[in-house]
Amino acid sequence: MTTPTTAAGASAAEQYGLWNALNQGGVISWTVFILLVGSLFISLFILLSKWWEQQKILGQAKKVRAGFWSAPNLRDAATKLDKNTAYRQIVDDGLLAEDQHTKLTDPIDQHEWINNSIARSTASIGAKLSGGLPFLATVGSVAPFVGLFGTVVGIYRALIAIGASGSASIDKVAGPVGEALIMTALGLVTAVPAVLAYNWLLRRNKVIMEGLVAFANDVHGYMVSGGAVRPTYGLTKAAQPKVAVTASGVQTTKA
Repeated sequence: MTTPTTAAGASAAEQYGLWNALNQGGVISWTVFILLVGSLFISLFILLSKWWEQQKILGQAKKVRAGFWSAPNLRDAATKLDKNTAYRQIVDDGLLAEDQHTKLTDPIDQHEWINNSIARSTASIGAKLSGGLPFLATVGSVAPFVGLFGTVVGIYRALIAIGASGSASIDKVAGPVGEALIMTALGLVTAVPAVLAYNWLLRRNKVIMEGLVAFANDVHGYMVSGGAVRPTYGLTKAAQPKVAVTASGVQTTKA
């Protein structure tokens, strides 16, 4: 008695399953399905890759705060940073601009030349960090409508099935209506993670860029002042001498 029931359940699952619904929908259903699923996987890939990129920059910021400014000069300090990183790029571009200024034929203020070079470097890093975010924004805004398009097609097929059979029996409309509901759900499943990832990554980019701009300003101030102006964090403070007064009124200095 168990075997016929199981066979009937398996037959119903195959008849009203996802693949069967997509096959009934034809090219339009498969196109919508592949488009939404592909957008979902690309969104997840962008999320993971941008998160990893941001983590590397945040880790580099810790190195800068730890001991970058304790170096005797900017070139030695640059060696403390990993190559091909955001903070290293700003320093290298600043040093390159300083070297190029001596080769200019038209007079231009060194302060302005270095500032423009560092600003361009910072802007290029920001543009790289923003890569992929427009795709997330597009998926977040368009995916529900793509799913809605699949839903409309499924409902249309259900109405055709009803009209052809002359009755709205469940076996006639279950497939097209199930396909329509699948497209609606898939559109939301694709859009919601894309929107959340976009907002989260955008917020982290803002924090990272604030740190990079502050660092670029520090580098610029250090270079145009000949090393006289530098941040105080990461520097070891010299021990202040202690002054003691003896009974005779003579001041003595203690280390």
